[in-house]
Amino acid sequence: MSSTRFAGFDLERELRTHWMRWTLLAWAAIAGWYLWQRWGLVNALALGDTDDNMRLMQVRGLLAGQDWFDLRQYRLSPPGGLDIHWSRLVDLPIAALILIFQPFTGTAMAERLAVGIAPTFPLAVTMLAMGAAVRRLIAPAAWPLAVIILMGCTATMVMYLPLRIDHHGWQLACLALTVMGLADASRLRGGLTVGLASAGSLTIGLELLPFCAMAGAIVALRWVWDRDEMPRMRAYGLSLAGGSSAGFVLFASNANYAMRCDALTPVWLSVMIAAGALLFLLAQLNPAGRIARLGLAAIAGAIVAGGFAGLFPQCLQRPEGVSDELANTWLNNVREARPIYKHSFAMAFPIAVLPVIGLIGAGFAAWRARTADQLVAWVAIGLFTAFAGAMLLWQVRAGPAAQLLAVPGATWLAWTVVPWFLGHRWMAVRVLGSAAAFLIVSGLFAGFVVKWVQVDPPRKMRAVVGKANARCASASAMRMLDRTIPRSTLFTHVDLGPRLIVMTRHNGIAGPYHRNERAILDVHHAFTGSPDAFRGIAKRYGARYLLVCPNMAETTVYRARQPNGFYGQLSKGKVPEWLEPVPLYTHAPYRLWRIRYDK
Repeated sequence: MSSTRFAGFDLERELRTHWMRWTLLAWAAIAGWYLWQRWGLVNALALGDTDDNMRLMQVRGLLAGQDWFDLRQYRLSPPGGLDIHWSRLVDLPIAALILIFQPFTGTAMAERLAVGIAPTFPLAVTMLAMGAAVRRLIAPAAWPLAVIILMGCTATMVMYLPLRIDHHGWQLACLALTVMGLADASRLRGGLTVGLASAGSLTIGLELLPFCAMAGAIVALRWVWDRDEMPRMRAYGLSLAGGSSAGFVLFASNANYAMRCDALTPVWLSVMIAAGALLFLLAQLNPAGRIARLGLAAIAGAIVAGGFAGLFPQCLQRPEGVSDELANTWLNNVREARPIYKHSFAMAFPIAVLPVIGLIGAGFAAWRARTADQLVAWVAIGLFTAFAGAMLLWQVRAGPAAQLLAVPGATWLAWTVVPWFLGHRWMAVRVLGSAAAFLIVSGLFAGFVVKWVQVDPPRKMRAVVGKANARCASASAMRMLDRTIPRSTLFTHVDLGPRLIVMTRHNGIAGPYHRNERAILDVHHAFTGSPDAFRGIAKRYGARYLLVCPNMAETTVYRARQPNGFYGQLSKGKVPEWLEPVPLYTHAPYRLWRIRYDK
């Protein structure tokens, strides 16, 4: 890139020396655009995902005086409440923003501003981390390309949009910091960065546990190849063990002191401490022979894996630890838990394209590397990108991480290929060729392909379900429930529970959280069983009203499993005499009944 000056302003120098300032300025512009674009949704508190709704309830509980280590949600399945397996770490920025705005705007608007602004904070971390990574891997002025390509990572950027207050954005930020650490030529600093980023991600949740494990394996393999990598592995081992310990002590809920497999409990804490200690010990030994280092690394891996299998056999199956009935009834039907090839072309193609491009870019970058350090760094990034792509064949929920990890490789291709077109002697090639090249290497062409290749037209039933989901979760519909009936416990769908308790004063029965198997199965049994079975279950929970949302996604499961079950009969107009209709306005999305137990 040649130096470009405008009235004394040296663009290249600014990009090289003041890149953090410009990255933060770009972040502020992007965050401001997001808030302006989605302000209507923010002002309506239109939290679209059940986890986002539950996160806000967790923050409300904390600010209302709920114990720091008590993460039960007492407005679902009252009075005992439901156990939520999260930590408080992600609650902190949301709670802080509410407390900052509250004296000036009141609580309601403070909540809206907080849930609008908070998701953009991890975006700032991600942009800075990816910028630092490509500066180290490619060139000091390459970071703007990385930011532009990151903006085109549709699956990734969704996690940073206003209202997306669940923990995924922060875990992706930790993953970006991991990439930054792997790309760091300073071995000590790089090891500390990777270890602390992994510990932070695990403290938040286990969703990216496989990526954390892969990062550790890459650090160990670098040491096997080059014993001078000893400082990186030693720092990684100490920071992983120490960071995980600190995360557990500071943020683990009371419920997470049990030997469970779905969070940073004593199970995974012991694994992280053991792995970190062994890597630190190997770094101290640091034998000269590559075969000796490989053997020691293999022994350490076998000790960790064997100890895990022997001490925690309950965790060798799925980490949620649910019964076969709950898995078949609910968990196996979660769309994001399916492999990418089981999804529509319109969804799968844009997610899969960029990881492939990133892997190609990392491969060519390694081939063209000028120094041994660059070669090793690009091989590490390539391994990470390939692993993320393989994870898509397991679950499509790996899509945001896979796209994020592809950014360095795609940036290298853009930095290398686009200038060739820009320097061509023919203007048509310079203009059209460079534009086409960037669209290809950035993966942005996928959107045009999906638009013009109509291989998966929308189905009518899918549109009906989507409309019902949106209408029943709307703020106006929820407020109607508060105006219509006194504060009560409402028996309703599992997926409607978190939204109900956020938007109304009413209590619900269940939410889609695997630790609450009994409540989830009770709701499904109530809707798919006989009318008498429903009334017995509802009475046990103290429910005074039945609230249903016709055509909501969950109701299609009830009808499919038991067409003549309780919900199937309701959908056909067969209403028991002990259900007393509660009048709602003409076009209300719900049907509401008072449950009479005296008939």
